[in-house]
Amino acid sequence: MRPASLMRGASQAGTVPGYVSKTDMVAALIRELIITGELAAGEQLRQRDLARRFHVSQTPVREAMRRLESEGLVVGGTHRGFTVVEPDDGPVEENFQIRAALESLGASLAARKIDSAGIARLARLNDRMRPLGDDDPRYADLNREFHFSLYEYARSPLLLSLMRLLWASLHGGPKVLRSHAEPATQHDAILDALRAGDAAAAAARTYHHIMTAAPTADRAAAAARSDAAQPDAAPAAAQQLHDRGGFSVMVTENPPRS
Repeated sequence: MRPASLMRGASQAGTVPGYVSKTDMVAALIRELIITGELAAGEQLRQRDLARRFHVSQTPVREAMRRLESEGLVVGGTHRGFTVVEPDDGPVEENFQIRAALESLGASLAARKIDSAGIARLARLNDRMRPLGDDDPRYADLNREFHFSLYEYARSPLLLSLMRLLWASLHGGPKVLRSHAEPATQHDAILDALRAGDAAAAAARTYHHIMTAAPTADRAAAAARSDAAQPDAAPAAAQQLHDRGGFSVMVTENPPRS
């Protein structure tokens, strides 16, 4: 974890440029621990321990907990204090559909804005992932960095915030049931679309990439559904947002957890 990058991310929520409140910082740090699974589902969060860990008083910790509760990441109890919420295993495929819709929009935005250095960064990450075995613990961190880098190059603070919340709600990030070789090849296809500046192809390939990772009993059926539901409207919607100036431009240097 990189606290400095998290502090930069926390400042995005503030109203004063360059200012990070203690509540913003603590909320970002706890959110990151939930995203990476370092704080497990159902784990009790003791304000005194967290205050000591982050070198702050209990007041910003308490305020951060209330904020995270409103985001659905922790739940407060009268006698137990706050605990990390238990994941809902029911709508797993629905979670993948939401992620696919958002990330395909991000890819279409990034295709218009990413530069050669950004593409090279993504390619290096993918090349580091490609040779790793299916049980290599480094893969999850590299995959997270690849995807959050893609979100960053969309240059949409709103999209980046939504994706952080979505990954946090999945506790440790999305779980996929496939070998590591397949996503690396799919990443290559997404990179080809980004190099070509093809927003529609970037969106469609990203949507397919996410939906074919859904842990369903019938992978072929999931792939067919993703093909039928390719987000043709995503590039148009992205262009409308871009033309109206709906997203401000801002990119963080590092994704959460790299």
